[in-house]
Amino acid sequence: MSTPVRVLICDDQAMIRAGLATIVDAQPDLEVAGECGDGRAAVDLAREVRPDVVVMDVRIPVMDGIEATRLLAGAGVEHPVKVLVVTTFNLDEYVYEALRAGASGFLLKDAPPDRLLHGIRTVAQGAALLDPDVTRRLVGRYAARIRPVGGPAGNLPLTPRETEVLRLVADGLSNGEIAAALVISPETVKTFVSRILTKLDLRDRVQAVVFAYRHGLVT
Repeated sequence: MSTPVRVLICDDQAMIRAGLATIVDAQPDLEVAGECGDGRAAVDLAREVRPDVVVMDVRIPVMDGIEATRLLAGAGVEHPVKVLVVTTFNLDEYVYEALRAGASGFLLKDAPPDRLLHGIRTVAQGAALLDPDVTRRLVGRYAARIRPVGGPAGNLPLTPRETEVLRLVADGLSNGEIAAALVISPETVKTFVSRILTKLDLRDRVQAVVFAYRHGLVT
């Protein structure tokens, strides 16, 4: 059997932590690596137990979940950890800040258990978890903030087809939707996305979306 995905749970409410831990530990392919109630403890514990995924609340004491995420998964971190932000706050500002800090996904606490488990597995596999509608609304709202830092699109090390795929990713389309739009197979789309991430040194689709807006590929 393959090694279970190790999950660190950070939430300041003991009852929420216990509930999440119970859901995770009931899965044969997942295990709880640790639990904590504040952001500072999450950073310290993650460095000790080396989880595959951190399930992180946003509003937690000592250090909030955004800053903790930045220290665990942000740019320049030597051994980044995948972070899935789970919160009661359905605010674009939190989503934007969490993803900018390095989070790989975002879920609300009222999501059903199967969606949480899907989110953990998705993030653990190196993919991003963000609903396409949320992507479009979020990046559209904050495009003015994130676009100015990049250079002209013509200087990107991408082929015309890869650039086209990147634009569609930034529009929030899934691999299946991109495949239908370009009349190619989903497997081919997956290959294109992998090449794009490698060439641009990006971690996942979320970073690809932000990159596309920074370089003016999407308006």
